[in-house]
Amino acid sequence: MNIMIIIIVAIALLVLWLIGGYNGFIRRKNLVEEAYATMDVYLKKRYDLIPNLVNTVKGYAKHEKETLEKVVMARNAAANAATPAEKAANETVMESALGRLFALAENYPDLKASAQFLDLQGQLSAIEGEIAEARKYYNAVVKIFNTRVEMFPASILAAIFGFKRYDMFEVGSVEERENVKVSFDA
Repeated sequence: MNIMIIIIVAIALLVLWLIGGYNGFIRRKNLVEEAYATMDVYLKKRYDLIPNLVNTVKGYAKHEKETLEKVVMARNAAANAATPAEKAANETVMESALGRLFALAENYPDLKASAQFLDLQGQLSAIEGEIAEARKYYNAVVKIFNTRVEMFPASILAAIFGFKRYDMFEVGSVEERENVKVSFDA
């Protein structure tokens, strides 16, 4: 009789552990998806702003067609990415293209002084800050989820229920990680 009670209690505890562990994974998975969706909203704001920026530059730098086309192509690739890893890779390309666009603007004093260009540049700068914060939050919740997927005994539940690691949203190119070289030579 006592052994039967022990077995029932052990089974009940195991079932409670399974339910609690599964629900914990679901809660963390939903946090990761919510963080990604939030970041995606900011990225979309940037994607919506880029055509206005390109059109403004186009008015001043008509013969810089290749640079402008690369920005638009990079924007479209990033906006249409299907997975977080694909989006991160395309974001790196787009950020590089935007850097070339702003470098191009340096060659056109009238463009640099344009109120519309300056306003768009300011909006883009603000959005970049929001994107950076959203990436930081996304990576933090991914780290928590991935740690749970890998740690024992939760890793057993992760394997049973098919929970897999998420990719971090990282800067893709080595150049972006290097220090910026500043020179005051004339």
